[in-house]
Amino acid sequence: MARSSQGKVITILSIDGGGVRGIIPGTILAFLESQFQKLDGSDARIADYFDYIAGTSTGGLVTAMLTTPNEKNRPLFRADEITEFYLKESPHIFPQDKAKPRAEKIVDWIQSMLFRPKYDGEYLRGKIKNMIGDRKLSQTLTNVVIPAFDVHEFQPVIFSSLQAKGDDTKDCLLADVCISTSAAPYYLPPYRFEVKSSKGTKIYNTVDGGVAANNPTLLAIREATQEMWRSSSSSNRAIDHDVTFVILSLGTGSAKGVLKFDVEDGKTWGLVNWFMGPGDSTPLIDVFESALSDMADIYTSMFLHGTPSNDTYLRIQIDGLKYEDTMTDNAKEENLSNLVHISNDLLKRPVSSVNFETGFYEPISDKRKPVGKADWTNEMALVE
Repeated sequence: MARSSQGKVITILSIDGGGVRGIIPGTILAFLESQFQKLDGSDARIADYFDYIAGTSTGGLVTAMLTTPNEKNRPLFRADEITEFYLKESPHIFPQDKAKPRAEKIVDWIQSMLFRPKYDGEYLRGKIKNMIGDRKLSQTLTNVVIPAFDVHEFQPVIFSSLQAKGDDTKDCLLADVCISTSAAPYYLPPYRFEVKSSKGTKIYNTVDGGVAANNPTLLAIREATQEMWRSSSSSNRAIDHDVTFVILSLGTGSAKGVLKFDVEDGKTWGLVNWFMGPGDSTPLIDVFESALSDMADIYTSMFLHGTPSNDTYLRIQIDGLKYEDTMTDNAKEENLSNLVHISNDLLKRPVSSVNFETGFYEPISDKRKPVGKADWTNEMALVE
C-alpha cells in the first residue's frame, strides 16, 4: 500500500469478525508479510508496519497473534501461521455433529437457546490461555484496539493497549481480551473476568465485540485521532490536514446477493425464524454482522472522501459467497479448504469499493487507479 510522501502518516490495519472465516484475512496477511520480507528480510512482521491494528472477534484473535510478544520480543505468530492455526483448531473449537434430521436440530436449538450456547467454549478458552499466557494488553508490539460488549454495564468496551499503558485498571490479560471479543452470542458463552489494580478490582462481563463493531476500522481511526490530540499542544480538535491515514481493512466475506430472506408474511417471523432460517442460516446474527461491517465501511469511505487518505484506504472484501462458506462455525474440512481457495482468489480480484446505493463491492473507477494499471488487483495494491 502506498504511503503519502508529505506530512505525518499513520498506518492502520483493521480485521473484521467472522469465526472460521478468519482464514480469509489470515491468507491475505500472509501474502502481505511475504512482500515485507522481500524488502526487509525474513524477520519482518506485520506488526512492524502498522501503527495500529484493530480486530473484532476472530479478527481480535488474529490481532493478538500478530502483536503478542514471544520470549525474543517478536510476534508470537508469523502471518503464514494464522491460516494453519484455523485449519487445525477450528474443528476443535466448533466440533461438527453428524447430519441430523431437522426435527432433531430444532430440539437442539431449543435446548441451546433456553439453557446453553451452541458450544461450551472450553477448548477455545484453554487454547488462547495456553498460547498467550500471562502477557498483558500493554505489552503488545504495536498499538491494538479490540472491542467487546459488557452486558452488565450494557455498553461497548474498547480494549486499547495505549489506554492500558496509562491506566492499570485497563491493563487486562491479553488472553481475557481475546476470549471476550470472541464470545459470540448463541455460539459461545459470555465471559466474566476481573482486573486487579492499584485502584481496586474491575469486573468485566463480556460478549463478542461484533455486536458493537464487527468492522473496527473507525475505532482504530478514533484511537489514532485521540492520541494525536493528547500529544498535541493545540486545543484544536480537528483532524490535522497534514496527516494521512494509510488504512488496510480486511473483511471476512459475506453471502450478500446470495442469501436472501423473503418476508411474505412478517407476522410468522418469531424467535425460531430469526435463528433457524433456510439452509441452517441464522438470520438475526447474519443481518447484524453484515450491517455492522458494511455501515463501518460506508462511514469510513464518507469520512475519508475528499482527503488524501481517500486514496490510501483499501478495503478488501468479497460478496456473493455461498451461505455455507460464510457460516461462523462451519469447521468442516471441505469448507475450511474452500475458504483458503476463496482467499487466494480474492487477492487476484480487482480492487473494489462499496457502492453506496446497492451495498455491493464493485471494481473502482479507472480514474482512481494508478496510471498504467488498468487491471489493478488487490494483490497489486498490497504490493504497491
